Amino acid sequence: MGCQNTPLSVMPVMFFRRELILIMELRHLRCFLAVAEELHFARAAERLHIEQSPLSRAIKDLEEELGTQLFMRTTRSTRLTHAGRLFLEHVPRVFTALQQARDSVKAAANGFRGQLRVALSDGISPSRFSSFLALCRQEEPEVEIRLSEVPLSQQIKGLHDDLYDVGFAQSDEVGDGVVAIPAWNDPLVVAVPERHPILSHKRIPLEELLRYPLVLCDPQACEGHARQVERFLRQAEAEPLVAEQVASCDLMMALVAAGFALGLTGESCIAASRESGVVGRALRGSPQLTTYLLRSPREPSATLARFIERVQTIDSSDDVQIASQTNTREEIEP
Repeated sequence: MGCQNTPLSVMPVMFFRRELILIMELRHLRCFLAVAEELHFARAAERLHIEQSPLSRAIKDLEEELGTQLFMRTTRSTRLTHAGRLFLEHVPRVFTALQQARDSVKAAANGFRGQLRVALSDGISPSRFSSFLALCRQEEPEVEIRLSEVPLSQQIKGLHDDLYDVGFAQSDEVGDGVVAIPAWNDPLVVAVPERHPILSHKRIPLEELLRYPLVLCDPQACEGHARQVERFLRQAEAEPLVAEQVASCDLMMALVAAGFALGLTGESCIAASRESGVVGRALRGSPQLTTYLLRSPREPSATLARFIERVQTIDSSDDVQIASQTNTREEIEP
């Protein structure tokens, strides 16, 4: 009865007011994020395309709402307080969740009946993952798979915060609250320039490898990959001579092709490389790079359970194909 007695003309106004409050809150968060990342009010205002005065007012309103100071401001600098740093850990997730909600609605409008949010870290094996995605598309075309390339630490945090349903990385050191399941292995091999003297070895001993400069993946960009490579290198007493650390396999192959150094990476990365002057050579002992599927320990949805089962079907047939592609680029042994 109460709803019937409410004049209809009031309802849009009430709805508008709720929407206005929501927009104001998001505006405050956008202002905070800009200042926190720039640590400079003038640059943050320019980035947001607003004047500095309304930006300062928005930050003041937000601080009053939270009941604490978020920034320490002087005439020379702006820095986050302890409360501001804690707040910064949470704010980006608000916008990520909002974007995911929008994407879900768009996916439903485009005919998809489900969605999986998949995080990728460490530059995982391109050949196996492309085969896996093709299988997913073939078996469940109505499920949209949204991919996010993020650092390993961000993937783990996102799994805890339910920003991702599942992820792939080359590390099982993920702490409590995340399950790491081995998905597939990729032989760790040496990327060698053509006509390099180390190619006299059919399988390169670690001690021989360490006589030459190396180009390795940057731990900041490929944390799990770098850990596995570091564990392998620690088997020798000699310290590796690291000439360069790179964020991508493509740059590693370019440096190797130029004769800058030897590279250490997965066999599939060399097979997928477009650098014709790079030879893949096996290591003695046949070390492996393992890619892990990471997920929450909670009971998976039916869609996610089928996705996880499908990972197990990426089997040795891919190994044969990758090895064949790599062997065609190896020097013929005397």
